[in-house]
Amino acid sequence: MGSTKAEEFSVKDNRIAAYAKALAHPARVAILKILIRRNTCICGDIVDELPLSQSTVSQHLKELKAAGLIKGDIEGVKVCYCIDEEEMKRVQDAFQGLFMSYQANKSSCC
Repeated sequence: MGSTKAEEFSVKDNRIAAYAKALAHPARVAILKILIRRNTCICGDIVDELPLSQSTVSQHLKELKAAGLIKGDIEGVKVCYCIDEEEMKRVQDAFQGLFMSYQANKSSCC
């Protein structure tokens, strides 16, 4: 596997890239929307709301958790998930900083 040279970029740029990678699948976006809408920890209901198998949903949850966007607590044989509020604020700040830094140029280059 090739090197990404991630160490050549700032910590902030690598963090934004990690968030973008976690959000790069529509199932993960849908999972986040479910968790945001419910505004509580959800144990098994996520699978019921998506046209995906349990194992596929679990893999997407693993990716979201690895990026820090969600938290999961084990309750017996179930894992309950919710939005990581502190990390979500960092995500919002990171993307807002990126997009707000853009100043539209009246004379387009193309």
